[in-house]
Amino acid sequence: MNGWTIRDSLELYNVAQWGRSYFDVSEEGELQVCPRGPEGPRIDMPALVKDLRERGLRTPLLIRFSDILRHRIEQLVGAFGRASEEYGYEGRFRGVYPIKVNQQRHVVEEMVSLGADARLGLEAGSKPELLVALALLDTQDALIICNGYKDRAYIETALLAQRLGRTPVIVIDRYHELELVIKVAAELGIRPHLGVRAKLAARGAGKWVESSGDRSKFGLTAAEMVEAVDRLRSEDLLESLELLHFHIGSQITTIRAHKDALREASRVFVGLHELGATPKLFDVGGGLAVDYDGSRTNFHSSKNYTVQEYANDVVSAIQAACDEAEVPHPDLVTEAGRWMVAHHSALIFDVLGVNEVRPSGRPQPVTEEDPRILQDLAETCQSVNRKNLLECYHDAIQLKEDAATLFAHGQLDLRDRGRVERWFWTCCDKIQRISRSLPEVPEDLRDLEKALADTYYGNLSVFQSAPDHWAVKQLFPVLPIHRLDEEPTRRGVIADLTCDSDGRIDQFIDVHDVKPVLELHSFDGHPYYLGMFLMGAYQEILGDLHNLFGDTDAVHVSLDDDGGYEVQHVVEGDDVREVLSYVQYDQAALKEKVRRLTESALRRGAITLEETRLLRRRYDQGLWEYTYLDPDA
Repeated sequence: MNGWTIRDSLELYNVAQWGRSYFDVSEEGELQVCPRGPEGPRIDMPALVKDLRERGLRTPLLIRFSDILRHRIEQLVGAFGRASEEYGYEGRFRGVYPIKVNQQRHVVEEMVSLGADARLGLEAGSKPELLVALALLDTQDALIICNGYKDRAYIETALLAQRLGRTPVIVIDRYHELELVIKVAAELGIRPHLGVRAKLAARGAGKWVESSGDRSKFGLTAAEMVEAVDRLRSEDLLESLELLHFHIGSQITTIRAHKDALREASRVFVGLHELGATPKLFDVGGGLAVDYDGSRTNFHSSKNYTVQEYANDVVSAIQAACDEAEVPHPDLVTEAGRWMVAHHSALIFDVLGVNEVRPSGRPQPVTEEDPRILQDLAETCQSVNRKNLLECYHDAIQLKEDAATLFAHGQLDLRDRGRVERWFWTCCDKIQRISRSLPEVPEDLRDLEKALADTYYGNLSVFQSAPDHWAVKQLFPVLPIHRLDEEPTRRGVIADLTCDSDGRIDQFIDVHDVKPVLELHSFDGHPYYLGMFLMGAYQEILGDLHNLFGDTDAVHVSLDDDGGYEVQHVVEGDDVREVLSYVQYDQAALKEKVRRLTESALRRGAITLEETRLLRRRYDQGLWEYTYLDPDA
């Protein structure tokens, strides 16, 4: 259509920039995933979705690509390897995966397995996460970084893990934890591996900047750090202080924030040595950002640096400080969970219907017999040109408001009010189309695109599957997974299934800014699938049960030796029965209540026996069904 090509779609949806070589578009206009990078095998997403649906999986469907996890780990390890080689750095790289980023069992198991060669460890921020790490991490010499609030049970578990050959490092996040660790370690007769978290003056950048600086939730001040060293020395435990940790927030958008924190933390590390401690691990925490919108800027959904630049800065900062103070180079630890797992998950959902605002044809002509206000609005619409756009827009708004007043006073009937609305939107559509050709769009007209946007009803819950979009307006790439060789002629926002006005996706990535609408194809009733990408970090565990929409079906897909793919794990989403049990409803009790209701209605003659059987059968089946809609039903 009009010469539209897949190159136009690639540019429109910015696929190459946010996709980081993991996504492309085929000549047939279908989105492809390249789990091992652009030179490796490709999987056509529409064909994959069709295959998975034929296997009994349902939409919305979360697809996890294991090979992307492997590739991300290799990229991170490779970046630090190259940086160490370039600078002559003598310490090792020992990354850890923070379980909190995606706690799903299959994801954590894959991170441990795929990261074994790199000795990838795990980070635990709570007792449940510590228990997971203790059970799953069997990689020799891999670290278990123990962060977060700690009680006696947490500390005992971490210390006893040493007896199993694990390497847990208990990080003192708050000074008063130190006394409890010293006491429990003495009672168990186990010499602990300890770390301290520094509360840096340097602040992060982005949405989570408040988690850093002097008012950050965790960390020891400089004075507390000195007290901790003195206290450990008094207990002959100074050699147990093996790690310095800092964290200036998630999704750090600018490299300058990293540089400032690294410079300060490197001085703290050297300072610990000057006090007599001998830490051998330098844990730079998380914050390695994901470029969600592909703009490569310091925008909150992007970053203005590469993983190689980040690795170079980590290595050069700590090396310079250590060389100046003649301190041995420490091993480097990162907790770059978001960066490692975000790209590997995609949510695929189908469009159920569309509410079109933009008129698809001309409105009914107006005659002299029609109400004056309708004639004025039609005349305004017909007179629109480049010179009077703003004047006509203001006139159209006033006429629409006047029509509402006339209707409220009984001076305009419902049919004519409907015609007024149709002419109003036709006028706005004409104004908006002409405004696109202006060198600068007047401020009053800038919201027209959103006002004219269609609403595409998606088979998903934003609260369950993309809670960060609802809560903090995190941007995720969204686009059709097919028909990309066709020009998308509609502009729309996406509404989810919940009965909540916040259950919508109305901010979309753009090269230079945020778009209020997404370019979409017309919906003709045939299956139309959209994908939401870079969903692997935090979204699953933060999702909630608003309107009792539960977990979606999820599947792990990996490439096989022949260039095809295999389905490794299938995790069925919640059915209605399971979701109701989460909020303390008993299935048997509900069924019994419905049975009594139908018996009572049957006795009154309000329902037939056949209708009773149908209702109870439908009710019983409904308890076992997916919480989302079945477009084929």
